[in-house]
Amino acid sequence: MSAEYGTSPAFIQQPAAGFTQINYYICDLNTLSVNFLKRSLRRWYWMIPRDANGKMRWGLYLRRIMLGLAGLFFIISFSLVVLYAILPVPLTPLMVIRCIQQSNDPKREVRLEKDWISYSELPMNLKLAVVCAEDQYYLRHTGFDYESIEKALEHNKTHRRKRGASTISQQTAKNAFLWPARSWVRKGLEVYFTFLIETVWSKKRIMTVYLNVIEFGDGIYGAEAAARHYYKKSAKDLTREQAAMLAAVLPNPLKYKVKNPSRYILRRQQWILDQMRMWGNKIDFDNPNTPGIPKNK
Repeated sequence: MSAEYGTSPAFIQQPAAGFTQINYYICDLNTLSVNFLKRSLRRWYWMIPRDANGKMRWGLYLRRIMLGLAGLFFIISFSLVVLYAILPVPLTPLMVIRCIQQSNDPKREVRLEKDWISYSELPMNLKLAVVCAEDQYYLRHTGFDYESIEKALEHNKTHRRKRGASTISQQTAKNAFLWPARSWVRKGLEVYFTFLIETVWSKKRIMTVYLNVIEFGDGIYGAEAAARHYYKKSAKDLTREQAAMLAAVLPNPLKYKVKNPSRYILRRQQWILDQMRMWGNKIDFDNPNTPGIPKNK
């Protein structure tokens, strides 16, 4: 039987041809990886600047890296700002963060409702309501309301409840490009992006982006999504009262509710309506009509 089936030691030890080829490929890949790593490390080693005596200048090398990263960040951020001056903002860091938070909380529904509309489709009522509620000098300043910042700093020195002084431009920069957090790094980036959008975008474009990405509730972003979610209508059909209610919850849309509003939100809505009447129920981006300020100022 052994002679019939050929059970010689040579037959048993002979490897299959396929396994031999695989071993060759693995060896080749390992060799290529090691050689690539060696070349990369050698190239990196000789990129480090040296003085006349051949001593490595690590300080100069790190400064070059930092300058390179800063230049790359500027190119990417400026390109995004230019791109969003024309195209809709498809997604923001806040939207991604909220989805992660919702998925980790069994009491919250994972939801992302948004629908971009153009400047002409945004209702005058809502444009005026958010200016009255959030930034009445929006048409006049260049991104920062320095008087409000000074008042907020003085107030925060003596009060536990802190007061903010962010303009609509700053809020747009934060919502479109950054994450929600209180830190000097985030605030510094907010100043940087605010300067960029005020330089590249018009006031109308800033308002368009703001009203399309701002959070109006948990997972609800932009005027169109908010109007359809809360009032079952398009944003262009919002009444003054509805626009004022949406603007009233903006300081904290996760805490304040459009449906079943608290007394505080109802009082805030009424105050916004009074301010809108003071503006003549209109806002003029081409010929700013900020109350109390002469048009030629």
